[in-house]
Amino acid sequence: MKVAFEQSDALIIVDVQNDFCPGGKLALDEGDEVVPIINAMTAQAQEAGIPVFVSRDWHPRHHVSFDERGGPWPERCVQDTKGAEFHPDLSIPNDARLISKGARFDIDQYSAFDKTGLVSELVHLNVKRVWVVGLALEVCVRATALDAIKNDYETILVEDGTRFIDRADADKTRQELKEAGVIFK
Repeated sequence: MKVAFEQSDALIIVDVQNDFCPGGKLALDEGDEVVPIINAMTAQAQEAGIPVFVSRDWHPRHHVSFDERGGPWPERCVQDTKGAEFHPDLSIPNDARLISKGARFDIDQYSAFDKTGLVSELVHLNVKRVWVVGLALEVCVRATALDAIKNDYETILVEDGTRFIDRADADKTRQELKEAGVIFK
């Protein structure tokens, strides 16, 4: 996909980590299929001089979101484990800005905007529009796109660059995001 990046754009790559890809602890069947699409977009962003932000779940052991603690999710993306690493084929530029979320013991953070300093970075870089890709559509991609809208960023979600956990939930999420003003490409 050829992306028409503008100088006031940023690319936000959400949680393309081993635990969300085939073989991971919370694997999406086709989670790894986003990698070549995201890599192509990243290369175009680099050519255009567009900043790239890469978020990751970075949970401490026994995180509040884990089912062992009464949370909704299995243990996943535990700090310094293979599951928390980015997919090995994901191309991350040297100057990409890393966003770690879910690192606190007491709360989960689905959005790359949630107490991460991302808004400050985008303001500093004079970003007006964000392109969002990554995993998973109904959870962290959804939260990131909705927070982008709430923070007054024109928000474009590239559907080929994301995958979902559950088709029915994905359909509801797409509708919710469209109603919120997210543009789908």
